Amino acid sequence: MHYFLDWILAILTLMYAGLLIAYRYWFDKLSFFDFKPDKPVADYTRFTIIIPARNESANIKKCVDSIIAQAYPSEFFEVIVIDDFSEDDTASIVKSIHEQHPHVKLLSLSDFYKADEISSFKKKAIEKAVSHASGDWIITTDADCIAQKYWLLLYHQYIQANNPVFVAAPVMFIKEKGILNEFQILDFLALQGITAAAVSAGKHSMSNGANLAFEKSAFFAVGGYQGVDHIASGDDMLLMHKMKKTLSNRIGYLFHPSAIVFTKTMQNWKDFMMQRIRWSSKARFYDDSSIFWVLLLVYVYNFSFLVILLMGHYQSFFIAIAFKTFFELYFLDPVAKFYFLEKGLRNFLFYQPLHISYTLLAGLFGQIRTYTWKGRQVK
Repeated sequence: MHYFLDWILAILTLMYAGLLIAYRYWFDKLSFFDFKPDKPVADYTRFTIIIPARNESANIKKCVDSIIAQAYPSEFFEVIVIDDFSEDDTASIVKSIHEQHPHVKLLSLSDFYKADEISSFKKKAIEKAVSHASGDWIITTDADCIAQKYWLLLYHQYIQANNPVFVAAPVMFIKEKGILNEFQILDFLALQGITAAAVSAGKHSMSNGANLAFEKSAFFAVGGYQGVDHIASGDDMLLMHKMKKTLSNRIGYLFHPSAIVFTKTMQNWKDFMMQRIRWSSKARFYDDSSIFWVLLLVYVYNFSFLVILLMGHYQSFFIAIAFKTFFELYFLDPVAKFYFLEKGLRNFLFYQPLHISYTLLAGLFGQIRTYTWKGRQVK
């Protein structure tokens, strides 16, 4: 039994290493988009930036201000904040911004639906905002995000150069002090690296709703969220997959440091786990088999560490941890450099037990239990 478990762990380690080597290869094939901030613009793309917001009075002004400050003519973009039954001052803050900046607009989900009529609030919010959008292109972000100065101009130049219908783009957490913040950044680095690599390879559909764009006509062409609107999460990846199935050669990734949107980490361990359970909960709805097999491999591989440890195979456990760490750092090295976070990798090894534990818990609870998000119990 001892040798059998060791062989299983060895085989899983080789499979996992192969996956990370492939991701590294695909990530390395990406090259920075040839952005030219001083390039003359003959025909600006018209954008609608959609920000779903629920109880975001502490964040919404900074988010909207970062968009207002874009190096992009205000007559060619609008901001739609769609309030999701907020119980704070989110709506009144947006109204006050609108007085000074008419291209910042407020919609309220409560004007169109009753709360008990909705399964996926965020999808309904985005869908309703898209129906009111004047732009030809939709960009979604979250109310706690900060965009950089050339964000819209980068999207414009990328769209003009590549003629996509869906564009995924980079997101990163704001660096703060503390173990929880550092751990979330390391974990998110891997997710962002895989997202970029997957789009580079033309493989499984991965994106983050804090920073993505799609052509409005394409959204309607695939029926928006029809067919996935009963799923609470997945407004980003499930939509991306719908577009990939019919328009696969027109999916892009905006690879440039100035395209990074920054967002906050969870401020306590409970909220962190709820966020990751929410992310995990949509896995069973992916209509992309490649994602399923990758997630299964990752989960079984992490579960094997628990089995080996409980069986008392300590030497095998620590050897496997060393291999796991080596190949993960091999993959993460260029990703961390892109985000200017190389120094954060120094403590990577020490977070391995925590990473394995959270992966197992979030993966399990995401499939079998409800979670709390934005003050709501979600199935």
